[in-house]
Amino acid sequence: MSDVLTPSQIKVPGTARSKQDAIAEAGQILVEAGAVGPGYIDSMYEREKSVSTYMGSYLAIPHGTNETKHTITRSALSVVKYDAPIDWDGNEVRFVLGVAGYQGRHLDVLSKVARVFADNAEVDKLLGAQSAAEILELLESVNTT
Repeated sequence: MSDVLTPSQIKVPGTARSKQDAIAEAGQILVEAGAVGPGYIDSMYEREKSVSTYMGSYLAIPHGTNETKHTITRSALSVVKYDAPIDWDGNEVRFVLGVAGYQGRHLDVLSKVARVFADNAEVDKLLGAQSAAEILELLESVNTT
């Protein structure tokens, strides 16, 4: 099985300046990784309309709806780190993690991400990371089973 997160799925820094563009940026990485079909990005927007994917600790985790889970070909994570905060409905977001969970594996990935972002020291390390390699090292737990 391939890794959920690879260096090519990490963008430092991101170029989006709005929530909508950040969702597209994170989703496009998943498409380019071959994890989802292009329609998955639209479902990420739909999910965001029904419930905010802002999680706290400068983190948003946009993901698709149940109706598009059939477009997911493998579990994958995209990570985009922003130098300037993105306004996410009044919250500052510096990390947008797109999630595609094949056969329900997204909950496992989300719990591993949540553990990292619950630790303020780890968040500070991520804020200081300047490369995909540094971020991958800090988020390596998502690739372990």
